[in-house]
Amino acid sequence: MTTRPAVPTDWIQRLDDILTRLPQCYQERAWTGTRWRVGNATVAHVFGGEDQRFRVTFRAELEEVMAFEHLGEPYFAVGRTGNAVGILLDSATDWAELAELLTDSYCQQAPAHLAEQVSRP
Repeated sequence: MTTRPAVPTDWIQRLDDILTRLPQCYQERAWTGTRWRVGNATVAHVFGGEDQRFRVTFRAELEEVMAFEHLGEPYFAVGRTGNAVGILLDSATDWAELAELLTDSYCQQAPAHLAEQVSRP
């Protein structure tokens, strides 16, 4: 079995800075890597893959899922149904864009009364 690399702590901190500013969003350990949740809903999950690459998965509007599939790397869709998508993380990651995508994911997953408190670009 191939081991999964640990996500660099500075990346986890950057993600935490983005996500925990959102109402009632919190970090916890996941089955692998780290995830952020609001209530019982996962907003984002970062982990190292067996291919030694790092990924963050999150939720997107259904219309955006096909775009993620067609854009190709660093973007990807998770599975063939649903609204789970992701980005491969590396030294070229656009953290401002990722912050917008994660904010959108939060608004998808959070109860309406919390999502309404969030300013979206």
